[in-house]
Amino acid sequence: MTTKLILTSEVSGLGTAGDVVEVKDGYARNFLLPRNLATPWTKGGQRQLDQIVAARAKRAIASLEEAQALRDLLQSKPVVVSERAGENGRLFGAVTTAEIAESVKELHGKDIDRRTVEFTAPVKALGEHKITVRLHEDVVAHVLLQVVAAKGSKA
Repeated sequence: MTTKLILTSEVSGLGTAGDVVEVKDGYARNFLLPRNLATPWTKGGQRQLDQIVAARAKRAIASLEEAQALRDLLQSKPVVVSERAGENGRLFGAVTTAEIAESVKELHGKDIDRRTVEFTAPVKALGEHKITVRLHEDVVAHVLLQVVAAKGSKA
C-alpha cells in the first residue's frame, strides 16, 4: 500500500518541500510523519500547495541567475575553516555545516543556508575536502574546503 503525502522539508532522494509524493505506508508512518517531514495529502492542502508553488516560481526565475553567479563565486576560491587539531592532523570533532556557512559569509560576504551544504563523509581531518552546496533546484556548487589548524593547536 502507498500513502500520498505533501513534503514539508527537503528529503534526500525523495523531493523538496512542497512536493506531492507517494511512499509506502511504513515509511510514511515510521519516518516521515513522526519527524514532521511531511503531512497527509488533502484537497485543501493541494490548493494551498498550488499557491505556494506559483509564488515560488515567480521568485525562482530571478534567483536562478543569482544562484549561478553565487556558484561561480564559491567555486572561484576555496573556503577556509580553522579548527583545533591534534598532532596527527585529526580534528577534535568535525567541521559543521554552520561553520562552513559562516566562513562563506566572511570570505564572500554572501549568506548561504547551512542546510544546503552537503558532505560525502564527515570532515574530521586537516587538509582539502570537496563539498557541495545546493544553491537552487538546478544549481549545485562544488566547493573546495580547506581545513587548517587553529592557533594553539598541536598540529
